Amino acid sequence: MMKLTRLKLALAAAVALPASAFAEPVNISYLTHWSPETVALLEAAAASYSEANPDVTITVQAVPFGDLLTTIRSQGGGAGGPTIASIYDLWLPELARDGLVEKAPEAVSGDVGAAWPAGIAAAASVDGAVYGIPNEINVYALNYNKALFEEAGIAEPPATWDALKEAAAAITASGEGRQGFGMINSWAAGVVHPFSSLLVSNGGDLVVDGKPALDSQAAGETFALYEEMIKEGYTDPSMGTADANTTGPFLDNFVSGNTGMIIMANWWESALRAGMGDRFDTIGTAPIPVGPSGDTARSISYSWLTVVNAGAADAEREAAWDFLSWLNGAESGENGASAMSGILMSMGILPSRSSDVEAYQDDLGRDFLAGYVDVLENAKAFPVVLGGQEFSEALQQVIESLQYGQVDAQEAQANAQADAESILERAKQ
Repeated sequence: MMKLTRLKLALAAAVALPASAFAEPVNISYLTHWSPETVALLEAAAASYSEANPDVTITVQAVPFGDLLTTIRSQGGGAGGPTIASIYDLWLPELARDGLVEKAPEAVSGDVGAAWPAGIAAAASVDGAVYGIPNEINVYALNYNKALFEEAGIAEPPATWDALKEAAAAITASGEGRQGFGMINSWAAGVVHPFSSLLVSNGGDLVVDGKPALDSQAAGETFALYEEMIKEGYTDPSMGTADANTTGPFLDNFVSGNTGMIIMANWWESALRAGMGDRFDTIGTAPIPVGPSGDTARSISYSWLTVVNAGAADAEREAAWDFLSWLNGAESGENGASAMSGILMSMGILPSRSSDVEAYQDDLGRDFLAGYVDVLENAKAFPVVLGGQEFSEALQQVIESLQYGQVDAQEAQANAQADAESILERAKQ
């Protein structure tokens, strides 16, 4: 993993752009949700860019993930708002519809189409127009505690739902206060993405041709799996409270050995390493178990991108796109990698630019991340549609009501489908 000092030195040495010629000094800002240590890496990159482009000053602003979208909506469309913002791809259709983000210039759009895989480039686009530069991609895998597996007499990670239930039962029975399988609550993506990964590993989909597909047999079986895991005591919802910044008791229970298995994204490697220290090597990574209607292990995937404020001044937008092109380009980092990919890899996050994946091939092959790289080929993108965020939050509420026994699996499925139909239809109007 790249250290802060090493990356700063690499950034300082790698600036290869000619100085930009602006009529007057330009100040641009970059809004993100990253931690202070990661913000420092971004600031180092910005300083290196400004050294070669002295007319451009870049200020980084960080807010908690839960405040990111509201900050963009409240500030991002005006001249005084952040010039650049990091966004979750699910938010793009509505931000583009509302005129808050600018279409990428032709040169940037062409680079995105050429340098990123087609599916990732599509997630940065609306109606065929590119609106941002992709950076990270996230997928999900089964994380499991090898020490608890050995104690419970489990020889290998479960490859099917039946094996998942058997392993969860054995771990739950192996010690007081343990749960075999942990589920997140209190955080939309944390609740919905693991559920969705089990759904697609069971041959199902969230949305098909723009219409919700939560009334399928595969979805019904996924709701039923959740109900069974909780009723049998293999999952304790009180141990799963989490948020996108700390992962809270959900992380604490996994780190302390009270949870045997979870489904989680690659980006949380840094938090897991920090929490487990020398015990990190007891954590294994495996594909999502395949359900009775599925044919192969799959994961939900989602990506992030950087966009530019459509309400910023002309010179600010020009400088913003120039900086982003450099930050995500092959000349800004080490050994043909972009500076952005170095920042992402410092957090254990998978870069998405094809040349960055090649440049970090050895690092991506380490035990923890290799399990995530392996599932990329069969991953299914979380649907990027108008109303997507509201759809995700509504599904979260239904899944949590199932977790806490307020509805049964059949009611949860019916409620989820009805909510989704209403939300997606309303979003089109």
